Amino acid sequence: MGGMTIDRRELADFLRRSRDRVRPQDAGLPAGPRRRIPGLRREEVAQLAGMSADYYIRLEQARGPQPSPQMLAALARALRLSTDERDHLYLLAGHRPPAARAAGDHVAPGLLHLLDQLPGTPAQVLGELGDVLAQNAMARALLGGVCTVSEHGRNVVWRWFADPAARAAYPAEEHGHYSRVHVADLRAAVGRRAGDPAAVRLVERLRGASEEFAGLWELHEVAVRRHSRMRVLHPVIGPVDLDCQILLAPEGDQRLVLLTPPPGTDTAERLALLRVVGTEQFARVD
Repeated sequence: MGGMTIDRRELADFLRRSRDRVRPQDAGLPAGPRRRIPGLRREEVAQLAGMSADYYIRLEQARGPQPSPQMLAALARALRLSTDERDHLYLLAGHRPPAARAAGDHVAPGLLHLLDQLPGTPAQVLGELGDVLAQNAMARALLGGVCTVSEHGRNVVWRWFADPAARAAYPAEEHGHYSRVHVADLRAAVGRRAGDPAAVRLVERLRGASEEFAGLWELHEVAVRRHSRMRVLHPVIGPVDLDCQILLAPEGDQRLVLLTPPPGTDTAERLALLRVVGTEQFARVD
């Protein structure tokens, strides 16, 4: 369980309060004129979840055994829990929540609108495995446009290890660092998407294409990339230092990447020059 433990008191309280919120008619049960409580009875929850009443009662009394993921799934259905409530139930019971439904390549209109509202800040949306899904004009000018490239061609990890040109915009002495960052972040994403065909296919192709990747993959380093300082060697505006801030979308499988000027640098002036120059096709780097 990776250190996760059941919180019996909180689990019992959450079950009781969730049961009180479900109207009998919403669960397909008759309301009846003699009900003294607004929600479901314990026995009704047990019946809907396919478990014994004694088992469920012990859970609500904070003295039951740790329920299995199958039991929790049945309880979530019986109590008509939302996705967030279901995940909370799993965590209280000491289990990892089921993987959320992936957004895939679809970028929410609100996120696309946000990109357009950042005319002076390079920003792009990445999928969980490193696919570039959307970019604003400044990101295309700084990093190159790759959103229209199919499958692995738009994946920043694939291009880093399979396309030597992808490294040209970074100082050579930092290549080793970025290689480890890419692999550790991908390892974390693959772990979250255990058995996902797209993740398996990407790793297999990378291991076959790059000895460097294969060696780093064997180290099993895991680190989700959240923020970092980076330097880009741009052919027009020269070297620029950038703070890379990564914000996760609520679904967790897409991330908004913002590249902002660090305080005390001339990056803001250089980005302003880049905005004037426009979005010509520059070297494609990430």
